[in-house]
Amino acid sequence: MKLSSFSPTGLVLFSVFSIQIGAGLATQLFSALGAEGTVAIRIIISAMLLLLLSSSKLRTLKQTFFQNIWLLLGFGLCMAAMNLFFYMSIDRIPLGAAVAIEFIGPLGVAALKSKRVVHFLWVLLAALGIVLLSPLSGVNLDPLGILLALLAGAGWALYIVLAEPVGERTSGNDGLLIGMIVAAIVMMPYAIPVTPNLFSNTMILLAAIGVALLSTTIPFSFEFSALQRMPARNYGILVSVEPAVAALVGALLLSERIGIQGMVAVTCVVVAAIGITISDSKEAS
Repeated sequence: MKLSSFSPTGLVLFSVFSIQIGAGLATQLFSALGAEGTVAIRIIISAMLLLLLSSSKLRTLKQTFFQNIWLLLGFGLCMAAMNLFFYMSIDRIPLGAAVAIEFIGPLGVAALKSKRVVHFLWVLLAALGIVLLSPLSGVNLDPLGILLALLAGAGWALYIVLAEPVGERTSGNDGLLIGMIVAAIVMMPYAIPVTPNLFSNTMILLAAIGVALLSTTIPFSFEFSALQRMPARNYGILVSVEPAVAALVGALLLSERIGIQGMVAVTCVVVAAIGITISDSKEAS
């Protein structure tokens, strides 16, 4: 059955849950592979899977890469950085808190692109949520974990900025695939030391493949199909619930608790994300 036969809204929501469940599953690999090793293995497996699913020839990918070498290198480095910092963050703070803090990246990009006062107000609301998750408000979260989540958000912001020119200068999904391959190569030094652990236990290998599928292959395929059949505004609103989904997954799968103040903080970020998406769509129309 083709993905086009499913509701685009359902596909996006499934991808949101898939990404966060993948992140939750990834934390279970930290004891065997470490946060850095887990994200490295995930990116490498994801790159291999996307390459196998791609219809582009290797010669075409090589030509595309050398024609846009600096852009695609930067794009791949951003992908590696945002994933590495995010996994290092969820090794130290709850998943819901990390995603909420990381979301300041795309929200900041949206505000800076529009330069509308209302967008800055939405970002301030999100910033309030992040302050509520910081030690400044008395929350007992690892400061390094918060810093790493902010760095992941910065990487996400740069990824968004570079994604547009990558899409314009490359054919189809070749740019994303090449960026993933670059990220995989960059992450090799983290993957090589833990490779023996990966193959020492069948369950660890299967879990690593599951993380790659849930975090990259499935959401990428689902979102690509959905974006062809739904307005960007609807997609933006649906993706905006990701911090709340992360908090839910963290509570159900990882027994993480961020408390009432944490839930208020996550709500601030979700409302800000939805608000800035709706404001952006009105500006475009």
